[in-house]
Amino acid sequence: MSRRKVPLVNKGVYHICSKSIQGFKIFNSDNDSKRMLDLMRFYNTNQPVCKFSDFLEFASKAKKLEELVADHSMKLVRLIAYCIMPTHIHFILQQLEENGISMLMNTVLKAYSQYFNLRHNRKGPLWESRFKNVLVETDSQLLHLTRYIHLNPPTAHLVDRPEDWKWSSYREYLGGIYKNQTICDFSDLVDISIPSYQKFVNDRIAYQRELGKIKDMLID
Repeated sequence: MSRRKVPLVNKGVYHICSKSIQGFKIFNSDNDSKRMLDLMRFYNTNQPVCKFSDFLEFASKAKKLEELVADHSMKLVRLIAYCIMPTHIHFILQQLEENGISMLMNTVLKAYSQYFNLRHNRKGPLWESRFKNVLVETDSQLLHLTRYIHLNPPTAHLVDRPEDWKWSSYREYLGGIYKNQTICDFSDLVDISIPSYQKFVNDRIAYQRELGKIKDMLID
């Protein structure tokens, strides 16, 4: 369920964030992070063509699913940017279908909890209440939000450069510089050249790290 009672509107772009309970580390390996992205890809459709286990096991069925959800009319949301951190996740999503964001996030968070608890012989809730959502109202806000999300890993000193973090969309924003799976759709929303965007992000690393030192004193 969404944190706000006001319905999320179709075509609206939202910053979605969900944190683990008490800062518990819930992404401990590449397999965990990949699982989250696989869940987002699989459940981002109103007409699943197979079970999730089949999606993971059979390449042909995974390809069939990708062909199905390639049609935006079949998708619940448009994924614009993301970053998976050890204790929380960030997504920028555009809602395409009525209640699409809530349906997708409810299903994905529940499915990841089941996966994590089974993997670690654990019981109980994994996420800190409901996911948070904030409406992105302008192109400028969107651009700055992508930078903030992509700078989460260096801000937390997990890596020195944002491109060194495998589990964000930053490498996609750098285009052909890196070879990785393309799952985001942002070309008509983020109107900035690759070199300019890279400079735009890198110039903010030191500042965002300093801001991170006092974040506990800031009001969300």
